[in-house]
Amino acid sequence: MLTVTSVNVNGLRAAAKKGFVPWLAETSADVVCLQEVRAEPQQLPDEVREPEGWHVVHAPAAAKGRAGVSLYTRREPERVRVGFGSAEFDGSGRYVEADLPGVTVASLYLPSGEVGTERQDEKVRFMEEFLPYLKGLKERAAADGREVLVCGDWNIAHQEADLKNWKANRKSSGFLPEERAWLTRVFDEAAYVDVVRALHPDQEGPYTWWSYRGKAFDNDSGWRIDYAVATPGLAGRAVKAYVERAASYDLRWSDHAPVTAVFGH
Repeated sequence: MLTVTSVNVNGLRAAAKKGFVPWLAETSADVVCLQEVRAEPQQLPDEVREPEGWHVVHAPAAAKGRAGVSLYTRREPERVRVGFGSAEFDGSGRYVEADLPGVTVASLYLPSGEVGTERQDEKVRFMEEFLPYLKGLKERAAADGREVLVCGDWNIAHQEADLKNWKANRKSSGFLPEERAWLTRVFDEAAYVDVVRALHPDQEGPYTWWSYRGKAFDNDSGWRIDYAVATPGLAGRAVKAYVERAASYDLRWSDHAPVTAVFGH
């Protein structure tokens, strides 16, 4: 079995004070992918930077206090790569991958974007560069007899079932037609599989992010923007996938919830 969990921690130092540490101690995951770490490794407490029993790769952003992705693996990776060969984005703390036996696992933090701003232009540039990389990664892995799993905050809700209030968000970043079309290309053209949706085809959600504003969490008025995206061979071995939604608002240690996928052999 292979169990992989992904979560946008919304600042790892803050999450560590609010419940991430006991969560990590209790998780049964073999791999944990983190996004929006927003810290240099030396700024993290020891039990988060190098927790016992884990091999950790931190890929902070060159811009202080922004982005940042990490991978925690129980087994020592055979190879680690930070970035995807992009002059613009390799130092931005948005992508890290590790080769484990038979599978390459990556942590992705796709830019969130904001309509009508440079942040949206940055998101578009990232997507344009990242799709060809995903295709190449899949081809190289196949030639090597490996599968691929890209987990993380993709910052796009793909279908109407992926956000509660879709009608009001048709012109919002994260649910724009061109963003959704790009994610369709990941699934159709690059032939990756959205593991959670494949196992729960008729479900609303399950949502992975809820705004801290208002009663979004209490009303489950969320977005599904965190995905486990796998090559078909690995996706076909998925036995379960679920969102670890906190029992109540006060028990949250991020505005995102962990997404876990379990694969059989």
